[in-house]
Amino acid sequence: MSYSNMKLFALSSNRELAKKVAAEIGIELGKVEVQSYSDGETGIQIGESVRGEHVYILQSTSAPVNDNLMELQIMMDALRRSSAASINVVMPYYGYARQDRKARAREPIASKLVANVLQKTGADRLITFDLHAPQIQGFFNIPVDHLVGAPLIAEYFIRHGLSASDDLVVVSPDHGGVGRARKLAAFLKAPIAIIDKRRPKANVAEIMNIIGDVEGKRCILIDDMIDTAGTITLAANALKELGATEVYASCTHGVLSGPAIDRITASGINKLVVLDTIDLPEAHQACEKIVQISIAPLLADAIVRIHEHRPLTPLYEPHVLKEF
Repeated sequence: MSYSNMKLFALSSNRELAKKVAAEIGIELGKVEVQSYSDGETGIQIGESVRGEHVYILQSTSAPVNDNLMELQIMMDALRRSSAASINVVMPYYGYARQDRKARAREPIASKLVANVLQKTGADRLITFDLHAPQIQGFFNIPVDHLVGAPLIAEYFIRHGLSASDDLVVVSPDHGGVGRARKLAAFLKAPIAIIDKRRPKANVAEIMNIIGDVEGKRCILIDDMIDTAGTITLAANALKELGATEVYASCTHGVLSGPAIDRITASGINKLVVLDTIDLPEAHQACEKIVQISIAPLLADAIVRIHEHRPLTPLYEPHVLKEF
């Protein structure tokens, strides 16, 4: 199908995902050249007319976070000055989402700052996946389409025989992720367990207690993101110590920074399932425990529905799992 007044552009953060989304929609990626000058400045040159077009820009604000965010702002400025009809930011991974509140005195709320910047630069809509703090949607005065990865993760585990079994349990790595675990558990027809976690400082977690029965069970941990993998590997090892027979982990955003790969490799995790909201380096993809599945079909469907003014509600429902 041809969408004559839709254009999809990819910036530097995740071009492979953008190519897949464009192929799913049935359109060509827009022509844009991103330049890096000798002094570190970023330059953008759009290679085709966007006048009167509804433009979608795919850019995750993953590492290098600030470079990707600035690149997105410069692209949006170029589009606004080129008379685009609308600027729709497709940000599968929303950087700075963990700075969503003042936890201590004299701290910023950087996720609100990013929301302000995107709106001031000209964004008409944000499309994103599994915000670390769902209330970030309220930081915006433009439409925010907040998609979820649980149906895709559930589909993977169902395909691999991990559903509707007496020895299966879905585990939330902390109290804040209980809603996410319940959603996955509903898809897999399994009970949940909860890990009581304390975080004395950033990127450091301590397992305190596990609420629920995990002895003799196959456990599936689910989180919105895995960064240094300290929390998820501690949780996996604790589950194994309490008698879990197998431990799988899953997340929407595989940040996987610092010692993450070494920790995952050395942990009791059988497989880690991540979505491709963040482009994984080849070294990370080479890790035998990591399986990456694509959000491209779901994201393409969402973009088409938005463009055609159709509801997104079906994308949140488990109908995608019926064939299994």
